[in-house]
Amino acid sequence: MKITAVIFCILLVTRAFTSDQNNKIVQFDIGKILNARPVTTLTNNKLTTWTKGIDGGGSGDGYLTLSAALFNGNKQPHALPDDALFAANDSHPEIQLHYSNTDSLHNQTCNISGEGGVEFYIPQNKYRSLYFALTSAEGPSYLKVEFLYADDSTTFEDLVLPDYYDDLPTDHRKPELCYLAHDLAKWGNRNNMTEKDHHNIDLLTVHPDPTKKLKSINIQKKKPGYLVFWAATGEKAN
Repeated sequence: MKITAVIFCILLVTRAFTSDQNNKIVQFDIGKILNARPVTTLTNNKLTTWTKGIDGGGSGDGYLTLSAALFNGNKQPHALPDDALFAANDSHPEIQLHYSNTDSLHNQTCNISGEGGVEFYIPQNKYRSLYFALTSAEGPSYLKVEFLYADDSTTFEDLVLPDYYDDLPTDHRKPELCYLAHDLAKWGNRNNMTEKDHHNIDLLTVHPDPTKKLKSINIQKKKPGYLVFWAATGEKAN
């Protein structure tokens, strides 16, 4: 009986901790800024081919979901998982990307070629950390992230996102940069595999002022590099 009671208490504590952690994580709605479909999906036994890809200024290559790659005849493909909700691990919380095998119509990412930027509003809260799922092709992308708070004050972070072919340092990766998806293949515009592995979706962590309510985020990119912005997630400060 005592052992059963102890196990029950442990389960209750674990569930409470998990629930508390989940309540602190916010998957931001960035639907208004999405402008590209770089992932081929499989819907009703039919491939919907990517239209604006991950490199070559959008016309080079794209990714496939695992089901799409298997349907395509690829053997043991290094493809994106069918479930676009990436599980939490030691480096990041759950991260929700915007592709789906049940959706053959809507855009999946925000792609920026050359100099440019995007701004999006978020649920006003105090945030400890923000996580941006990104890829940069044709070299690194140089970014400035501006945080606009409810009191109309701002703070900034200047960041460098490496090329999506680059391996991240193995001597305990920089805490602000980790893999979200690692060692991916890529496919041409006829869903022909052009490279079998070694490409990534990186996850960049930034830190707004946790004592202020954040209301919007502005990401500006300098001319070098081709940027694909996949998702944004926030971790509340309290």
